[in-house]
Amino acid sequence: KIIMAISIVLWFLVSYGPTSERETVEQVYTEQLAQPNLSETEKAVIEQEKASALLNASYAAKAGQFIEPVIRPLGYDWKIGISLITSFAAREVFVGTMSVIYNQEDPEGIEGEKEQEIGRKSLINRMRQEKNPDGSPVYGLATILSLIVFYAISMQCMSTLAVTQKEAGWKWAMVMLVYLTVLAYVASFLTYQVFS
Repeated sequence: KIIMAISIVLWFLVSYGPTSERETVEQVYTEQLAQPNLSETEKAVIEQEKASALLNASYAAKAGQFIEPVIRPLGYDWKIGISLITSFAAREVFVGTMSVIYNQEDPEGIEGEKEQEIGRKSLINRMRQEKNPDGSPVYGLATILSLIVFYAISMQCMSTLAVTQKEAGWKWAMVMLVYLTVLAYVASFLTYQVFS
């Protein structure tokens, strides 16, 4: 239930944003698509650019860009930041969040093994195409290793926090949450710096 609720909220945040910004994006790309003699390939490229621009004008992008200065030293962009936050419900939510952000169907939500594999490849291909402003890939080796280290160390699960609170009290639950988050941040930072 929690994962579904997060997915619905996330879909809303990705699909909507400040009206004026989204209207401007719609107008710019509608004009581009109205040009005569566009090939199907050119139209597809414009549609992809439009989807990216609409994503950047969403509420999720605004929230992610707000936290990006804190996570940028780890090699993460705002999309990874939003995924980190939502995955606090459960680590597997990371994949669902990335699927929503990149406008792909969540591979785990698709029926059939073959269809799931196609969904995974589609999401992976979208992520491989992502570039930083300097042209380097968003999901380079240093970023991937940094993410692995972060998830290996951080106490990134709401149910674990709830059990700790029940067994040891709020004080130890908060100590564990803060300590492991700081430790994960430092280790991920060092990993990113060493491998980038």
